[in-house]
Amino acid sequence: MGESVDTPSAILESAALLLRHGTFEDVSYAELAELAEVSERTIYRRFPTRSHLLEALARWIEAEHFPLAEFRTVAEFRLAVRARFAAFDAQPAFAFVAARGAALSPTSGETAAPMTDAIVAMLSAAAPGLNRRDSLRAAAALRYFASPMFWARMRTGFEMSADETFAAFDLAAGRVLPVASKADWAA
Repeated sequence: MGESVDTPSAILESAALLLRHGTFEDVSYAELAELAEVSERTIYRRFPTRSHLLEALARWIEAEHFPLAEFRTVAEFRLAVRARFAAFDAQPAFAFVAARGAALSPTSGETAAPMTDAIVAMLSAAAPGLNRRDSLRAAAALRYFASPMFWARMRTGFEMSADETFAAFDLAAGRVLPVASKADWAA
């Protein structure tokens, strides 16, 4: 018996290949079906609208091309974000698709919680006395400042490089972070 194929992953991989030759708007379901070796109907079944496809593709791109390194401390988080911004600069077409997909209203039940959970855990260790509400507020802000949306805004709006975007992140994060110890912040 043949190997079982993960159809959604095959479709998303094919979409990523098509992005190397054009924009997301240029990706047609017919072209995608041909490249993924599935019927167009299968693609519509998995991704009924382009919003569904864009959201799933953005999540896939982030997981495959821009995974955030594991972190437990503020210093490790800063290093992970710096590396992530450099990766965005190295593959801007993918980073812009990740930013667009993240900006959509969610179309699926999946949540992108691992990064948020890691930030909340880091904040709990850095500022154990911080109440849950303020911890979640800080985590939401840090999550945004480490996102492809923030990178895309800095790149398109201000023509910033990865290093300049990281400097903006660092400044914003320094104001968002609660009383994290200066020793932990210095990296």
